Amino acid sequence: MSKTGTNLPAGPQKMTPSEAFVETMVANQVTDIFGIMGSAFMDAMDIFAPAGIRLIPVVHEQGAAHMADGYARVSGRHGVVIGQNGPGISNCVTAIAAAYWAHTPVVIVTPETGTMGMGLGGFQEANQLPMFEEFTKYQGHVNNPKRMAEYTGRCFDRAMSEMGPTQLNIPRDYFYGEIEVEIPQPNRLDRGPGGEKSLDEAAELLANAKFPVIISGGGVVMADGVDECKAFAERLGAPVVNSYLHNDSFPASHPLWCGPLGYQGSKAAMKLISQADVVVALGSRLGPFGTLPQHGMDYWPKNAKIIQIDADNKMLGLVKKISVGICGDAKEAAVALTKRLASKTLVCDATKAERAKTIATEKAAWEKELDEWTHERDPFSLDMIEEQKKEATPTGGTYLHPRQVLRELEKAMPADAMVSTDIGNINSVANSYLRFERPRSFFAPMSFGNCGYALPTIIGAKTAAPDRPAIAYAGDGAWAMSMVEILTAVRHDIPVTAVVFHNRQWGAEKKNQVDFYNRRFVAGELDSPSFAGIAQSMGAEGIVVDQLDQVGPALKKAVEMQMKEGKTCVVEIMCTRELGDPFRRDALSKPVRLLDKYKDYV
Repeated sequence: MSKTGTNLPAGPQKMTPSEAFVETMVANQVTDIFGIMGSAFMDAMDIFAPAGIRLIPVVHEQGAAHMADGYARVSGRHGVVIGQNGPGISNCVTAIAAAYWAHTPVVIVTPETGTMGMGLGGFQEANQLPMFEEFTKYQGHVNNPKRMAEYTGRCFDRAMSEMGPTQLNIPRDYFYGEIEVEIPQPNRLDRGPGGEKSLDEAAELLANAKFPVIISGGGVVMADGVDECKAFAERLGAPVVNSYLHNDSFPASHPLWCGPLGYQGSKAAMKLISQADVVVALGSRLGPFGTLPQHGMDYWPKNAKIIQIDADNKMLGLVKKISVGICGDAKEAAVALTKRLASKTLVCDATKAERAKTIATEKAAWEKELDEWTHERDPFSLDMIEEQKKEATPTGGTYLHPRQVLRELEKAMPADAMVSTDIGNINSVANSYLRFERPRSFFAPMSFGNCGYALPTIIGAKTAAPDRPAIAYAGDGAWAMSMVEILTAVRHDIPVTAVVFHNRQWGAEKKNQVDFYNRRFVAGELDSPSFAGIAQSMGAEGIVVDQLDQVGPALKKAVEMQMKEGKTCVVEIMCTRELGDPFRRDALSKPVRLLDKYKDYV
């Protein structure tokens, strides 16, 4: 077998379909695959190692697909996941859906029942293409062993060209035999900046803008275009806000950075974009959850002209009405617009200094508010604070306010850290506190919003970037869904740090019960043993934190163990039951009960 980075002789070669499959992955620079071994692909698996490919066995296939997601988002290359046909493959659906909404080039390889057994209801038989139809950009089904390399190559090409998951479905008997095939070389698109006409129209709008604002989205990260976005923003003197959960799309130390929009985002960002007369959505689909009212503010500028730039033309104008749509690469479009504006006299040039002062003032006000926002202020949270003053943690300490914890974690966060966050109440509040200096540093389950995301994703990220600190944030509910992957980190020397917010509840949904259902709590309470203790039983380190002054030192100690000793550590933080704003205030309303028998519960 050829090692990764080498080439076979040119032209068709005789080989087995397994060899064609593996050689095509080698041509696409695959070095790591996540999954669980199975008989369905064992012939190919036998030659992974000679080809320079490491199969990283996981505890559960959902974790494997999340790891592939994290790996791809850090490296900018494919993440690859594989499993046994039937149940092994069906376990991946949730994680592939998360990768789809994160626009991550994951290739899921799905060996399936052999062709002679299909339709007979045999062992582990399943129709595997419909499972992923909604969550993949392309599905390649190998319908003849001679086409193994063709379909494999196409899945890898399409994952990159369409920036999303693809599925390679292979009947298990098609790995065997002898074929003559030429291994296809990768085909990568040069997207370009977009059409000249639309770029000119955008430049004209910006030349006459009085208060332009740039939304730096995930497309900026994917295009490696942060520096180009900076130059574009500096030419305009425009405040830059991060699109929802893309806090790494613009450096937080830059004077024009204003923080993220969307759920639990930056008030400074929201107040500034509310003043915009022209908004540039650079590499953002303007997803609805990232532009909803927040902190009591309906901040989206109703009369602003919108210039939307996206590599996928189907996203242009889909969510928000736009004035100019540019189908192009975010990096190249930023360069093209900056060049067009370089020699122009812009209306906003006259107020650049005033705008800079406004940006600084709003940011300072938001930072001051965060410093003073030590606990949630609604009546339920105040009740919980008083209640928990009366009780000690299992280790004799005190329950900590989540916002104070998040601020201390922010202060202690190492430079160049990669952070993944799970879904949940405290993790969502963390959106206000997570700041980054470089792209490919922040990972969240995006619009799919599934629990159990953070830990496996950060393991995948660490695999791709072993020299960077890797930290996962998770609440106790989400953590319980994925904590078994600590075994993967320990078994395969992929050290990570996990911060678990232990508040003994499903916080996000419980907040809905507070606000909409008169505190009628159903199924929201979680009683759990020590997560630090469970981690220790799996061979990792564990630290329990129940004093505020321990938060920063605990994170620093855990990261030091990760980077210097190669150890995985779980930092378990005992938090009060106070709750931030609910996720879906837009989707709920006070209930109206029409049946008399319910009158006692209204």
